[in-house]
Amino acid sequence: MTTPATTLVIGATGTTGSRVVARLAAGGHRARAAGRRATAVAGAEAVRFDWNDPATHGAALDGADRVYLIPPLGSLDPAAVMLPFLRRARTAGVGRAVLLSSSAIPAGGPAVGQVHQALPDLFDAWAVLRPSWFMQNFTGGHHHARSIREHGTIETATGDGRVGFIDADDIAAVAVHALTCTRAPNTDLILTGPQALSHGDIAGLVTQVTGRTVTHRQLSEEQMRERLSADMPAEFAALLAGLDRAIADGAEDRTTDTVERLTGRPPRDFRTFAEHEMT
Repeated sequence: MTTPATTLVIGATGTTGSRVVARLAAGGHRARAAGRRATAVAGAEAVRFDWNDPATHGAALDGADRVYLIPPLGSLDPAAVMLPFLRRARTAGVGRAVLLSSSAIPAGGPAVGQVHQALPDLFDAWAVLRPSWFMQNFTGGHHHARSIREHGTIETATGDGRVGFIDADDIAAVAVHALTCTRAPNTDLILTGPQALSHGDIAGLVTQVTGRTVTHRQLSEEQMRERLSADMPAEFAALLAGLDRAIADGAEDRTTDTVERLTGRPPRDFRTFAEHEMT
């Protein structure tokens, strides 16, 4: 009798991890929800996992044959802890790995780009998800959401640069496809929504949907770095401010058909997202 596949979902209570667990469970797949507090997640076995505590890795990997990877939050050098774990995972019997990266970071690039580069040599079945910026950045406790609520502004150094903002639900749908399809993608996948929008466009759509005036306040890269430094290490703030500058220069002005091609349905557009999540 064949043992059912078990997917270890790291960051299972996070923005994409929680959605991946829910979709796996809904599809009848076994999931193990990993997090620092081993928080119970419907449809999954909860297990404690901390990137910086190797003592938690063995139990998390026990019996798992595939893994969804969320890098340690805020780390400028995630490869330092991720690569030893991934080598251990391979030895433990994990045969497929799906890594969440970013459209802004290529293989061999900074931070998680180093893990991306190493993944094909570690696993025969793999995928790297490289989504554009999340629509969820404008809701909940995120920086832009707080600024919208408190000041009626979205503050960036992106100028008029456009981004193919994507809904985390669509990222999760692609992740589950990559984890469960018969033949793994074995490539990186650029994920976007259906439209490339500037932050001024986003402010306009939020205004139309909510009835509250929201404007885009354009900052310099230096001003953005200073603002972000109040909430995070200076090096990480500089990285994020630099990504804003890249958007201003057109680095994220694109859309792809990847979501629809792999899931069979088009990605959600921002207006629909805002109508559902912001009203």
